[in-house]
Formats: sequence, C-alpha cells, structure tokens
Amino acid sequence: MTTWQNEIKNSISSSAAIADELGCITDDISSVIDQYPMRIPPYYLALIKKAGQPLYRQAVPDTAELDDPMGMEDPLGEENLSPVPNLVHKYPDRALFLVCSECAMYCRFCTRKRKVGKQEMIITDKTISEGLNYLKHTPEIREVLLSGGDPLLLADDRLECILQRLKKIPSIEVIRIGSRIPCTLPMRVTPELVAMLKKYHPLYINTHFNHPAEITSEAKTACALLADAGIALGCQTVLLRGVNDSTEILRELFCKLLAIRVKPYYLFQGDLTRGTAHFRTNIETGVGIMQQLIGRVSGMAIPTYALDAPGGKGKIPLTPDYITSQGKTLNFKNYQGFPCSYPNVTYEKNRVG
Repeated sequence: MTTWQNEIKNSISSSAAIADELGCITDDISSVIDQYPMRIPPYYLALIKKAGQPLYRQAVPDTAELDDPMGMEDPLGEENLSPVPNLVHKYPDRALFLVCSECAMYCRFCTRKRKVGKQEMIITDKTISEGLNYLKHTPEIREVLLSGGDPLLLADDRLECILQRLKKIPSIEVIRIGSRIPCTLPMRVTPELVAMLKKYHPLYINTHFNHPAEITSEAKTACALLADAGIALGCQTVLLRGVNDSTEILRELFCKLLAIRVKPYYLFQGDLTRGTAHFRTNIETGVGIMQQLIGRVSGMAIPTYALDAPGGKGKIPLTPDYITSQGKTLNFKNYQGFPCSYPNVTYEKNRVG
C-alpha cells in the first residue's frame, strides 16, 4: 500500500490533471480552482472512477461555485466568535480549535472553503500558543474540538504536542477530533498514529462519510484501528443534492457505518456557504428522509438531522412532527403514520389529612 505522504504528494490539483484522469472537458473549472483550491488524492480518485457522480461532485470543482448570490463567506459567524485567531468559542463549555490549514481532499461543499487550503488560513506556533493560552484562562471550557483543515494531516509528533499541552489544562475534560481522513486518506491511520492517540483518552473522533461507496476495505481497516484503541467514532454526514439526497442511499450508508463501529451522529443540512448552493436541498427533503428512516432501521443508525444556524446561533435539530395535540392526553402518530395516544398526566397517591 502506498504511504499517506505519497498520496498527498501525488494528489491532483489542476483542471488538466482532471481531464487526463477522468477524460472530461474541464477548461472552464480553472477559474474555480483559482478561487477555491482542489486536491484529490489517488485513493479517492480511484473511487470516483468506480462510483461516478456521487463522489465526483464532492471532489471536482463546478462553475456553479462562482454563481451563488445567496451564499455567505462565513455562514456560521466563526470569525466574530474568535477571541483569538483560529479558536471559535460559540457554546459556553466547548471550543473549536483550528490546528491545521490543509485537508487530504478539498470538499466542494466545505463550510470553511473561504480559507481552508488558502493563504487566508494562517496557522503557526504562535496561533497555537494563543489558542492554548485562551483555553487555559477560560476554565468554563471543558471540551475542545480540534479541526481545521484536518488535524490528522499533521505529523504524529506535531499533533501529539498539541494533545499534550491540552491535557495539561485542568479544566479540559474531553478532546474531540474532526477528521475526514478515514474516508479520503485511510492509509494515514497507521498503528503508530493510533498508539499515540490512545494515550489521550477520553478522545473522540467525528469523521465524515457521505456515500456508501466511500466505505471501502481501507476505510474499514482505518476505523477498526481507531475503534480497537477505544476511540469512539461518530459520523457527521452532510445532506448533498445529487450525492445522497435519497432514503435508500442514506439507509445503506448509516447501516454500513454502524457495521464498522461508526455511529451516525449528525446529518447536516448544507450550510449557506458561498459557492455551495448547488448542493443544498430544501428542509422538506431532509425531514422526509428522516421520517422514512425512523422505525425502519435501528435507532443506533439514526443521526440527528440538524442545521447550523447562520451567524453562529448554534445547531438546531430538525425533526419530523409526530405530535398532533397535547393536553391530559398526548396524541401522536407512530412511524407508520397510525394515530396513537398516551396519558399525559402524573400520578400522585391520595394523601390523608
């Protein structure tokens, strides 16, 4: 198997390379790449050749990225919620810490496409130290999510240095890592990396698969290495038009994830990121899919369908409406649409005197 370093080195990043590899006319995407960089490692390119459009759309630029009048540069208001560079403090007890500016593959629907892989995203020893200092002096933060870019693209020793310094902060109880590496570059998950990570429990990894074709033997091996080390794995899938916006595809994806010990955690409505309008579905599509899934697959395979509210207002669950009325009796529909009721009162034993 090729090393992950060679995969990065041999990734394609130009329209000419896409044309050579996929035999399609791509001259018109050069202007897109100038604004939003492209990187596709050979591993994922091979998957595109097998699976076609659902994976192609995620990785290959589209001129629609330059025609999105409704899109926002920073839809989640991260820059306004950053007390120091590259650290976002949105929720009272949690913080998002951006520690890497690159990804193994630049997803075309990325929330941070305004800066990931570009000169606008500057991460240095100084910014890392400033972030750690903020965390040290903000004791209400008990949980830190490492993101970027992709933290697992850092060298083992670089990532371990950050983990060590986080662990020295008494108020930090839990560390999470957000990474698409198990999907886009699974050979990066080496025994050496895993041996290092397992020293920093409680440690959680939320990864990112969007289509069943991404769950390969290599991805299964990567997830098994992490799970065997006691690292709990979740998946944050994005609902993407033309990729996975059907009940059948998501049912297969979520069941396959559960089989490789990855809990479907969130199904996200697409953010209002500029350059991603061609991926977004309407809310009714997502709610309809969830309604078809609930009760028909294991509850363990059901994620929370949610949107991240614009302006940094936080994640909002979007759930099917089952309650029809409530009072002393709760009236609702079950997952098959049949009417049901439940006594909505509390029992109090009769008192004497």
